[in-house]
Amino acid sequence: MVRGTVKAGFIEPMLLLRKDRLPEGAEWLYQIKLDGYRAIAFKSNGKAHLRSRNDNDFSLRYPGIAKALASLPDETVIDGEVVALDDAGKPSFNTLQNYGSAEARIFYYVFDMLVLMGRDVMNEPLTSRRKLIEKHILPKLAKPIRYSPELHASLSDLVHSVKTQGLEGLVAKRRDSRYEPGQRSGAWQKMRINQGQEFVIGGYTPSDKNFDALVIGYYEKGKLLYAGRTRNGFTPALRAQLFKKMGPLQIDDCPFANLPERKSGRWGAGLTAAKMKECKWLKPSLVGQFEFVEWTSDLHLRHTRFIALREDKRPQDVGRE
Repeated sequence: MVRGTVKAGFIEPMLLLRKDRLPEGAEWLYQIKLDGYRAIAFKSNGKAHLRSRNDNDFSLRYPGIAKALASLPDETVIDGEVVALDDAGKPSFNTLQNYGSAEARIFYYVFDMLVLMGRDVMNEPLTSRRKLIEKHILPKLAKPIRYSPELHASLSDLVHSVKTQGLEGLVAKRRDSRYEPGQRSGAWQKMRINQGQEFVIGGYTPSDKNFDALVIGYYEKGKLLYAGRTRNGFTPALRAQLFKKMGPLQIDDCPFANLPERKSGRWGAGLTAAKMKECKWLKPSLVGQFEFVEWTSDLHLRHTRFIALREDKRPQDVGRE
């Protein structure tokens, strides 16, 4: 091997810092936040590998991607994400989770390069590394390998577009950033832009001070149906205020027509009879605005977050949007 070259192998991925608002400016590059599994791909001694962010083997799980990666140049390492697209062509983590039990379109989106044909390029600027991908990698790779492109628009327009299309969020990366394995330096940032709607608060799980999570649902044909629980979006003061409002609404019987559920499900969002013993029930008169990523196949909410109470909404008017 030529002096100064390196052997390709697993490199811990660089991490993104979560923000409520992304920075603006010409020094930042924006991309869609892909709702999938981060994965490092590399080829060494003529053999291609696909590894999870924790260095677990993904090659057998996603054989189509592994086969396509065989065309990588030898001694090369790239960074990307395994993503499943739903029927509407949008990234869906729920679809990815159910891959294997149902047909799904699985892709590997490449967005960075760490080593190119034995040359460590991690200290080069992000823009230079992406040019190397475009020149040396993309021409050699075919479906299901895709490129995660830069988005050319203002941040406000991008946020509006992501909300309109129901995508998960946005990523901002400094154009001059070097690749920092395993680090969350802030040179890469992410912002979640969730879907949202109103839900009826029908119960809660208690904590030592007030409550841990709200139990929420929606009406369908006059019946209140359970949709999920959320413990996110509350400050200590807000928890105290909400708990005070919930005090006079306590009832003995569960108001949700579809409980208990038989299984807790893949995400643990299902409310079984055993889990219901931990719940306190409320007269369904409070309506809240919530954000979430998606509905799962069993009609549960994923990654929910409380935003505010909606006193302008009647509980009976709240349906699944």
